[in-house]
Amino acid sequence: MRLQGAGVSEGIGIGFAYVLQEHAIDVSKKDAGPEEGYRFSKAAEALSRILGERAAAVDKERAEILESHIMLLRDPVLLSDVEKMITDERCNGEYAVNAVFEAYAELFRQSGDELLSMRADDMRDIKNNLLAVMNGYALPDLSVLPKDSILTAEELTTSAAACIDEALVNGFVAAKGGTTSHMAIIARSMGLPAVVGVGGIAHGDRLIINGGTGEIIVNPSQAELAEYRSLMEGRRRERQALEKYRGMPTETSDGRQVELYANIGLEADILKASQADADGVGLFRTEFLFMNRSAAPSEEEQFAVYKKAALAFGKRPVIIRTLDIGGDKEIPYLGLEKEENPFLGWRAIRYCADREELFAAQLRAILRASAFGTIKIMLPMIADLRELRYARSLIRRLCGELAAQGIAFGQNIAVGIMVETPAAALLAGAFAKEADFFSIGTNDLTQYVMAVDRGNQKVAKLYSAYNPAVLRLIYHVSQEARRHNIPCGICGEAGSDPLLTRFFVGCGISELSMASACVLEIRSIIRQTAYADAKAMIDASVEQLADVEDSMALLQGLESGQPLRTSPLGQTNRQVISSPGSWS
Repeated sequence: MRLQGAGVSEGIGIGFAYVLQEHAIDVSKKDAGPEEGYRFSKAAEALSRILGERAAAVDKERAEILESHIMLLRDPVLLSDVEKMITDERCNGEYAVNAVFEAYAELFRQSGDELLSMRADDMRDIKNNLLAVMNGYALPDLSVLPKDSILTAEELTTSAAACIDEALVNGFVAAKGGTTSHMAIIARSMGLPAVVGVGGIAHGDRLIINGGTGEIIVNPSQAELAEYRSLMEGRRRERQALEKYRGMPTETSDGRQVELYANIGLEADILKASQADADGVGLFRTEFLFMNRSAAPSEEEQFAVYKKAALAFGKRPVIIRTLDIGGDKEIPYLGLEKEENPFLGWRAIRYCADREELFAAQLRAILRASAFGTIKIMLPMIADLRELRYARSLIRRLCGELAAQGIAFGQNIAVGIMVETPAAALLAGAFAKEADFFSIGTNDLTQYVMAVDRGNQKVAKLYSAYNPAVLRLIYHVSQEARRHNIPCGICGEAGSDPLLTRFFVGCGISELSMASACVLEIRSIIRQTAYADAKAMIDASVEQLADVEDSMALLQGLESGQPLRTSPLGQTNRQVISSPGSWS
């Protein structure tokens, strides 16, 4: 039997389903005595202690996830809300815990942000663990499992997943979850496949799961097992073959240098990126430092993390994006109001300009950290030259203040912009006169150019970085950057797309930033690409592209090295009839 879900972590896993059992706990409202508040607080303390013990037994990245749960369990506002409901309504702790945690989870879910929606899952995870402890149930211990397990659950909770011994697990299956859930993050960090959106699997079923396609084969035949074992061996050899590119310069076959950077968000990503043979950090997503907490990180907290990144990379650049919230990244304590069109609203540089004290604290932390390495500042969501000028003016003022106080900072720190709005792309020539570098954010640029909410599945077929409008804007921005002699990079998801690599190189893109795991594969493609040939093909055809099929013909022509033929009407001689993101 074959089942279809959504792959959230690449790879193939073969093993036996280990189905996590769930406890049904009554959360209906009941009368309770004055001791109920104490019962709740003791359960919260006990759960904090259990999670603390488990955090001490796992690696730093997974410990941080458990510690974020502990922090929420100790949040005075959250705790007082539960205790107040117990006291005011004289109700049982189960009812109050369920009501309060569900209310907070719903606030996260309604944010419209996929990442924050997954934080709603964290709130429910903590709630369920609290309810279990209050009722005397032991929390599942996934550090002891049968070897070759495929861990299967209705929803694999973050607190459970963070304790897994990866030597015993070959993959994950969950009925619920998404690409940014902690389960998916943990699976990718372990290098294990994961599929979500599939339920009904029985304990002990033999499974083959494909974390790339989302396909699951239940109780496969011997022929199917042999086929997928062969695929696994082939992928292992491919990864092993890429190791020869470790330490090699990233340059085209005709000698053009391209920098390969890593995207990071969590402090734990710093070590991973530095070990991935990346040439630096192309996107440090600082909003992650502001999440899973009840107040903004202080200047000192931020400085410590930025300094750690600067020291880890030394002379290699670390591009730090200033706080990019709003749109799909809502952080409740920062006072963001519900907006009709959050992607077009009070976000990123617009928010920071109105909250200058918060913005200045972050900039001071970045400037101070720049004394320990090669840090660059990148401003998100720029659409107007006045925004860039304001930020540069503030940075100059802060540099003056630091100098007056005798605090060290890097001299002549580069200040660039993310090109992710059509306005910035179309005015690239004007921006290039005042920005020190460009980094094209393909995720938002594609969304804005196509007028498509990238989280809306109903219009997902229109969201494609292969669309000619997107490719032509990227080409235009890169040409303006080259004309004004400033670096131009890519830091969106497209940066790690092998099909787009040669296009970016031929456009003259000088930097590609991506997930650490993709660095060697993209380097291998660049070293097999002739810049001059790719440039000639793109220059001759990019302005003629009319639809995604034209784009795919160009991209596949770049792969094969075969130039496109054009008709007198300027239409490309199409080589494909279907493509990623095309209409079905």
